[in-house]
Amino acid sequence: MLKQIDQQLFLIINRIWANDFFDFVMPLMRSKLFWAPLYLFLIVFFVVNFGKKGWISVLFILITFALTDFISAGVFKPIFERLRPCNDPNIMGLARNIVGCGSGYSFVSSHAANHFGMAIIIGSIFKQKWPWVKSAFIIWASVICYAQVYVGVHYPLDVICGAIIGILIGKFTFALHEKFNTLKNVQH
Repeated sequence: MLKQIDQQLFLIINRIWANDFFDFVMPLMRSKLFWAPLYLFLIVFFVVNFGKKGWISVLFILITFALTDFISAGVFKPIFERLRPCNDPNIMGLARNIVGCGSGYSFVSSHAANHFGMAIIIGSIFKQKWPWVKSAFIIWASVICYAQVYVGVHYPLDVICGAIIGILIGKFTFALHEKFNTLKNVQH
């Protein structure tokens, strides 16, 4: 039942809501190269504005990314071995595949886990100075997740569960970030 609902929702997003504008935009939204300037800006922003503490924040963001990527791709995907919609014989004739299918399994989405993890830790770091940043980064991660379904490489449940993993890891690494900064302040 859940699998059928997931497949139907996939087909709605991937086929029924399809349009020329999204066919152009959504592949960009999931592209690492498209977002590379943002990642570079964030590193420079942290370092220039916060110095040594900025480098520590960058380190914790990288740890978040490493954990979300390892857990999603190295733990969940080998356990569940769920085929991507573009490789699934039950649905592949119906799925629009805009970016190429890619290799590996579908559940959970590493894009979703990685970007939600980064959204949570970055937004949490900025929450006191700029509370709106967390909402902006959650919207950013959500668009990337939607793009994953739209282009045909993930089912909705893949990105929802990937997002949950990312949120949990982002909260965990932010708590470690805060603990580390508290310990550093006590030592000085």
